[in-house]
Amino acid sequence: MKIDIIGTESLGVRGLSVVVKLNNRKIFIDPGIALGYLRRGLSPHPVQVGVGKIIKERIINELKDTTDIVFSHFHGDHIPFLEANPYQLSIDEMKEIKKDCNIWMDLKSELSVKMEKRRTDLILAFKNNILDFKENENSFFTFSNPVPHGENNTHSGTVTMTKIIDNEFIFVHASDIQFSLEETVDRIIEYKPNLVLASGPPIYLESFMKNKLDIALKNIIKLSNEVDTLIIDHHFLRNEEGIEYLIKLSKESKNEIVCAADYMQINKHLLEAKRTKFHEDIPVEEDFQELYFNNETDVKKYMSIAKEKYKWFQY
Repeated sequence: MKIDIIGTESLGVRGLSVVVKLNNRKIFIDPGIALGYLRRGLSPHPVQVGVGKIIKERIINELKDTTDIVFSHFHGDHIPFLEANPYQLSIDEMKEIKKDCNIWMDLKSELSVKMEKRRTDLILAFKNNILDFKENENSFFTFSNPVPHGENNTHSGTVTMTKIIDNEFIFVHASDIQFSLEETVDRIIEYKPNLVLASGPPIYLESFMKNKLDIALKNIIKLSNEVDTLIIDHHFLRNEEGIEYLIKLSKESKNEIVCAADYMQINKHLLEAKRTKFHEDIPVEEDFQELYFNNETDVKKYMSIAKEKYKWFQY
């Protein structure tokens, strides 16, 4: 089994996309991408935009020979859109997928009006390729029943986890579980995985996480002690404090806890967390976002400056 994490926060974008190759199958889980549209009053810096473009192009290229696409849920950083903004993946950009590519999703759960529209858009776009998780008869990859996106009974809904087996090696993509619930962690432990990729708690939402963080950290340690390698990323690394927590957690665990960049053996690119610093270090031309949307400017000069200014910047 070969596992490539394509896009997530430690790699420079919002998402949790991963490609898994084994035998004659190529499974792409959550081929979506996003940039926080507005954070602390600031639009994405052109360096973020440039990295997002690179990762989106890689997603599109990887999709061309994918045999199976999995959408864990219908949030904007995990799926393509019918009407995407320039920072997202559009359904039209997936038009080169194989004609016999299987597209797996939850077709049964009740969704909010917004999420139902997104699901319907995907169904109408890919029609006969769409399969429900419960229809899966493959022995080497299976899907969980829906689990909460974080806590129970929130507007965020549910996510579906994917388990992939190659001989005795087991990989689990746990998407946006956020480690809020011990019962979700227990369900993963029942799979007896060797490697897990999951979203950590959204510590950047300070008021939301009040009185919740300790529970999430405890659940992370519980899972890590049962898994050879636990990769935690996504929401957890929208603040640089996430790295500090990862270091602390790795010292407490008897096994390995890393972020996606560590696993992929590249430098960490916490661009969402560094948005304010980027705007301070590399000033942006007035109305950049509007100009970029109208194809009247590009990111080349900003990317060049970042490469010269930051030794850790590898894109």
